[in-house]
Amino acid sequence: MRLHTAGFVTLANHWLVTYRGGEKVLAEFRRLFPSAPLASLVCKRGEIPEDILGARVITSPLQAVPGAWKYYKALLPLHPWAFGRLAAPVGTRLVLSSDAAMVKGLRLPEGARQVCYCHSPPRYLWDLQDDYTEGLGWFKRRVFDWTVPRARAFDHEAAQRVDRFIANSHFVAERIRRSYGRDAAVIYPPVAVDDFLPDRPSGDFYLLVTQLTPYKRADLAVTAFTRMGKKLVVIGEGSEFETLKKIAGPTVQLLGRQPFKIVKDHFERCRAFLYPQIEDFGITAVEAQAAGKPVIAFRAGGALETVIDGETGLFFDEQTPESLADAVRRFEQLAPSNRQLATSFSPAACRANAERFRPERFRAEIKAFLETHYPDLFASYHWPDR
Repeated sequence: MRLHTAGFVTLANHWLVTYRGGEKVLAEFRRLFPSAPLASLVCKRGEIPEDILGARVITSPLQAVPGAWKYYKALLPLHPWAFGRLAAPVGTRLVLSSDAAMVKGLRLPEGARQVCYCHSPPRYLWDLQDDYTEGLGWFKRRVFDWTVPRARAFDHEAAQRVDRFIANSHFVAERIRRSYGRDAAVIYPPVAVDDFLPDRPSGDFYLLVTQLTPYKRADLAVTAFTRMGKKLVVIGEGSEFETLKKIAGPTVQLLGRQPFKIVKDHFERCRAFLYPQIEDFGITAVEAQAAGKPVIAFRAGGALETVIDGETGLFFDEQTPESLADAVRRFEQLAPSNRQLATSFSPAACRANAERFRPERFRAEIKAFLETHYPDLFASYHWPDR
């Protein structure tokens, strides 16, 4: 008998309050399992497309707290309790989770298994605590310091109950091994490369698109381009926005959050895309290449797996404004603007590299993974033809 619905599968996502990389992975899961229920810590309807949410959304007890969708990060001390009371429905035989927090700790029916697509072990628990507490007052820092050991213990225990891990990069697979002592397969996340045109002429400005939080290191780019007097456009919002405005010179524009139409236009017209942070994978670097533009990246993290040095971008070796500025100068020597990147860092090479990360490839690899490891569940499943 061929199964045409996925009632035996439950999807899970850490929280549903913005539409970013994790939710784009969830969107591809939904294409594979259109009828599966969805579990999450909290959900704000209107922020996530309804066709991704599906017919049934199961939330944790935090959903009942007024404004929880807005203040869920401040409620971190309650996350282990809330995730631990989030339950997949009876009849679930497999949970497929998209996680960068602790949704892997949800409760499963007896005999059910979980495949966790891990974007990262939670950085605020395992290796970037100082970045997350920078600027916090004494009381909030004490609460955070009290919370982390308990939350980390919950997260580690939850990871041991996961049947199989999939990492979004080899960099994350190593972090999973260090944090949880678990092995992980690697399946790169989906990137909507067809959203971008790769052949528009390059302008005279550089581009940075990122969340403006300390570990994203936008300060390196703003400082370097202010000193060099070169044009930089920064798109994004976050706790560092006002600080960056104070140090930005007249050649640096901070546009804040922008709709996709504006972001797309800047990707397609920039001279090169800047990537000063360490990312687990980093979808924006691939999006820039999909738009035919090279990437100037810090030599670490997921960028090493998505940028080809000397072909689709350049690396710099120190997270300092000086090192980034030197990379920009090297880039301009290799690709003068009047050549329109015709020889070095060609739009065709950038686009060809981005094609490796298409959504169709992601769905095919997830499907093959599930069929290989769970033939008892998927031998008779009728995969949607899309």
